[in-house]
Amino acid sequence: MSRLKWVTKQREFRTFLFLVILFVVVGLVNSDFLSVGNLHNSLKSSLLYIVLAVGMTFVLLTRNIDISVGGVLGLSAAVSGMILRDGGSMIVAIVVAILIGAVIGLINGLGVTRLRISSFIMTLGMLEITRVVQVIYTDGQWIENLPAGFKKISQMNILGINLLSILVIAAVILVHLYLTKSRKGRYFAAIGDNEDGAVLLGIPVKRYVTYSFVVSGVCSALAGLIFASQIGFISTTAGSGIEMTVIAAAVLGGVSLNGGVGTVVGATIGAVIMISINSALVFMKVPAFWNAAISGSLLIMIVVTDVLLARKSSKQAKKERLSARVLQEGVEVHAK
Repeated sequence: MSRLKWVTKQREFRTFLFLVILFVVVGLVNSDFLSVGNLHNSLKSSLLYIVLAVGMTFVLLTRNIDISVGGVLGLSAAVSGMILRDGGSMIVAIVVAILIGAVIGLINGLGVTRLRISSFIMTLGMLEITRVVQVIYTDGQWIENLPAGFKKISQMNILGINLLSILVIAAVILVHLYLTKSRKGRYFAAIGDNEDGAVLLGIPVKRYVTYSFVVSGVCSALAGLIFASQIGFISTTAGSGIEMTVIAAAVLGGVSLNGGVGTVVGATIGAVIMISINSALVFMKVPAFWNAAISGSLLIMIVVTDVLLARKSSKQAKKERLSARVLQEGVEVHAK
């Protein structure tokens, strides 16, 4: 019973419960929403958001933020797309995209840790830079006519289940185990929870904060590849505005903006919710122009809830420390 109570108190459980309620409520309005085909499509549509949310989780855990993910997605997709369109190797295109993400992530990380620039300002500037570079590199043109073999990657199925979905979910599980079970994986949360304490424990804070931005950059590049494979073309605005959806997904999934709290599993569920909400609006025949307003309102509610939960947790921690101190003083007095 205690195990069950522990599970129900987890943020991820509440997020999953919200997802279930969303599907049930919309399903009552339109039963087609609960069809196996729609559930499968919702997962496929969420894949690139899941990958982005995983990278964002690393950064948020260290009490930073990465606004550049949409720009990295667009640039990496454009460069790899041009390589493929011009007859280049698929492996080369994938490697180049990953390198672009890693280098941009490294620059972001060094700017935050070495130059002590606010992560919001640093990554916001990088977002604008990558957008301009993408337009210059593509000469302002869309990248079209991608090879059929590359586009088929996102359509491949195994036993009726999308192969890319299987790979992404497997990767999420492995990353979750790394962040929660390995000693070095727990460094990211430790840094966000108490940076000064992490330094005293000998954790190389600057190095792991930089790592978090590199991971986010690589995830953004991989999301760019998924985007190109699923859509089949890359526009000059690819990934525009996606960063807000990703941040909302991560926070909705229980990753705290104050750092130190959250899991990639929760962020994954949050990403599915954000995409499912857009799909639900279609099934409920709500006009498309409401999407942005609803997403914005949801983001505000998520942030407010996160702040309130953080404040409650802080008060509880202070209360426990005070109780422990009073108890210790009582024991000492009794001993005298």
